[in-house]
Amino acid sequence: MTGTKPGIRQILKAVFGAFIGVQSEQQRQQDFQTQGPLPYIIAGVIVTICFVVGLMLIIRWVLS
Repeated sequence: MTGTKPGIRQILKAVFGAFIGVQSEQQRQQDFQTQGPLPYIIAGVIVTICFVVGLMLIIRWVLS
């Protein structure tokens, strides 16, 4: 694939937009024109783990 290497800000913007379901078609197309999906996959996994851990901490705090 050709394209520029995405910056951390662009990756996080894309991941959070996709995570909550508000990513535009134009942004999605721009994301797919980068060098590869690996940075987005890694960021997505990290965001998902943080979300789950955050939920677990909130639930533990509420139930205590």
